[in-house]
Amino acid sequence: MGKLQTIAKDTAIYGLSSIIGRFLNYLLVPLYTAQLSAASGGYGVITNMYAYVALILVILTFGMETTYFRFTNKTHTDSQVVYSTTLISVGTVAALFAALVILFIKPISSLMGYGDHPEYVWVMAITVAIDAFLCIPFAHLRQQKKAIKFASLKLLNIIVSILLNVIYFAWMDGKDVGYAFYINLVCTAMLALCLLTEYTGFRWKLDTKLLRTMLSYSWPILVLGIAGILNQTADKMLFPYFYEGSDMKTQLGIYGACSKIAMIMAMITQAFRFAYEPIVFAGVKDKDQHQMYEQAMKYFIIFTLLAFLLVVGYLDILKHLIGEDYWTGLRVVPIVMAAEIMMGIYFNLSFWYKIIDKTIWGAWFSGIGCVVLLAVNIIFVPKYGYMACAWGGVAGYGVAMITSYIVGQKYYPLNYPLKEIALYTILTAIAFVVMTQLREKLSLWPSLIINTLLILAFLALIIKRDLPLSKLPVIGKKFK
Repeated sequence: MGKLQTIAKDTAIYGLSSIIGRFLNYLLVPLYTAQLSAASGGYGVITNMYAYVALILVILTFGMETTYFRFTNKTHTDSQVVYSTTLISVGTVAALFAALVILFIKPISSLMGYGDHPEYVWVMAITVAIDAFLCIPFAHLRQQKKAIKFASLKLLNIIVSILLNVIYFAWMDGKDVGYAFYINLVCTAMLALCLLTEYTGFRWKLDTKLLRTMLSYSWPILVLGIAGILNQTADKMLFPYFYEGSDMKTQLGIYGACSKIAMIMAMITQAFRFAYEPIVFAGVKDKDQHQMYEQAMKYFIIFTLLAFLLVVGYLDILKHLIGEDYWTGLRVVPIVMAAEIMMGIYFNLSFWYKIIDKTIWGAWFSGIGCVVLLAVNIIFVPKYGYMACAWGGVAGYGVAMITSYIVGQKYYPLNYPLKEIALYTILTAIAFVVMTQLREKLSLWPSLIINTLLILAFLALIIKRDLPLSKLPVIGKKFK
């Protein structure tokens, strides 16, 4: 249980910073959707551009974050040389990318549909190049268990970003969507300066032999990462090319804004990953590792299901995070959240092939899931619009999750508590149906009261079965 407690502690730090950060970042959504109406298509531009950014960031880091953790914990490698080699390789690729985009800015911006605004493209290219490089110092902070510094810098970046956005879009009543990208660049540059101590004070060395070995480990992770991020962003990149209506940017903006409400699942998954990944690789030979994987999966699912119910139960309050003219897309929220839960489960299942150094399996699983998602979008977006995007995520992650579990049980069998997981899943489904029906038939306050009672009942079940208060520190003394 010691490692689970360590995961819980670090997840609390990462999670608190992530949740607070995402919540603060959510303040930009009502700001943007208030200043940039759905009809203007401005938020559609932001949604589309950041989808490309997410994909490019995965490509520019090419799996070296996970690879860094793996090689740092190998007994025959010098951790400082591993870190330096990783920094140099990622930094070089990122710099080349930014230079090429600036060199060929006209054809690239035209191809993306921003021929009239090439500044959107080159500003974001420089920003994502810096972000890619900074991923390695941040990974180093995680590896060194410097969770407080990691969380503080992430929060500082978000707070400065919000302040600058408020100054331009609210105080100055700005309407130019390009300033959202300029502000992002300024904040990223500030973050690079704050991390100066993480890439100075040691001898930079590129070990080419080590790099070749690392690349042989990382390239399947790159494929996995590309497929994985496409599962999250391909719909927003493909939508402009397959949606047949004249209001493409409006519809994309509505989908992007409503999807933001569902991102609480991404917060939980990200926080869990930040704490879980270094511990997994550090204790790969421990005898109790299997039990830790099994229990971590159960608790992850339980608390994401609780988060699902919280969002669904209070959706009539959370919808005020976005402008009223975007509310027509709220029906995608539970669908996107379900896809995010599947993505989180898939992430938890992914460790078996990373531990046995068979990352090629991850590439296959994510690739298959990506193909399914792309097929759903290409076939159904012309007819069903952004609803096809939402269901495409469920289909893609669902396939990747199931295939990873089936194959994983053959190569690295684990005794997951499936009956307990199934119980919580079924109860969540029942509560969701009840909440949805009540939302349509009752007024706001009666619906919220009943939803609250359902959530409290679900929480009480968790406490009784899997998180008894008597076992908690400090609090537990009062229940013994």
